[in-house]
Amino acid sequence: MLDHTSAPRPFIVAIANQKGGVGKTTTAINLSAALVEQGARVLLVDLDPQGNASTGLGLSPTDRTATSYDLLMEEMPAAEILVETKTPGLFLCPATADLASADIDLVANEKRSHLLHDALREPGLERFNFDFVLIDCPPSLSLLTVNALVASHAILVPLQTEFFALEGLSQLMLTIRQIRKIANPMLRIEGVVLTMHDSRNRLSQQVESDARRTLGELVFDTVIPRNVRVGEAPSYSMPVLSYDTNSKGAEAYRGLAREVLKRHPLKVAQEGTNR
Repeated sequence: MLDHTSAPRPFIVAIANQKGGVGKTTTAINLSAALVEQGARVLLVDLDPQGNASTGLGLSPTDRTATSYDLLMEEMPAAEILVETKTPGLFLCPATADLASADIDLVANEKRSHLLHDALREPGLERFNFDFVLIDCPPSLSLLTVNALVASHAILVPLQTEFFALEGLSQLMLTIRQIRKIANPMLRIEGVVLTMHDSRNRLSQQVESDARRTLGELVFDTVIPRNVRVGEAPSYSMPVLSYDTNSKGAEAYRGLAREVLKRHPLKVAQEGTNR
C-alpha cells in the first residue's frame, strides 16, 4: 500500500486494466471531474488510441491538433498539447487513432518505456499547478500501458463485478511486479474500484465479497453502480457529474474522489477550492 503521507505532487495515477469494458475510461473521466469538483486541479492524459476520454470530455477529433502521440513520438512539450475542458480546472491531453501505431513506432526508441515519465516531469507543466495526473490506459498490456506504469506513482484498477473478474487481474499484477523490478520500484496499487455493480444481482454481490476477501484494504469502500446516467453522459460529451449531478453514478464518483483525497489531502484539503 502506498505511503500516502509523503505522496508527491502532482500525484500520477494510471487507470488500467488489460480487460476491456470494465469502466476504465468512464472512471478516468468521472473521477477527474469529481476531484476537480472538490478543489483539485487535474490533468487527464488520454493514452487510448480509441480516444474515448477525449470524446467524453467534449473534444471533437478535428480539434485534436496535438495529441499524446505527439507527446511520445515527437517529444512535443506537454504544455503545448493540453487543453482545458468545459470543466474548469480539468485539463486534457487528447488522443487519436494515431496512437494505434505507437507500439511499432516505439520499438526502435531506446527510451521507449520512459517517454511519458519524462514528458510528465518537464518544467513547463509546473505553472499549471496540477494536484493529480490521471492516465487513461488502453485495454491491453502494450508499450503504451508500460509507459503509463513507468510514469506513475500508483495504479488504480477498475474491476467489473462479473464472473472471472479476479482471474483477469493476475496478468496485470505480474506486469506491475515486472515494472517494479526493472523501471519503477516505487509503483504501488492505489486501489481497486468495483464498477458496474448491481446490488440486486447475486453475482455482483458475490464478486464484491470475493474481491474484498482476497484484496482486503486495496478495494475502495465506494462501489460504482450500474447506472443509466453514467452510460448516457459520454454521448453528450460530458462527465456524469455535469450531465445528471444528482444521479447515483455522480454520487458514487464523488465518493471515490473523497476516498482518494482522504489518502492524499495535501493542498486540496487544506485550501479547498480557493486556489
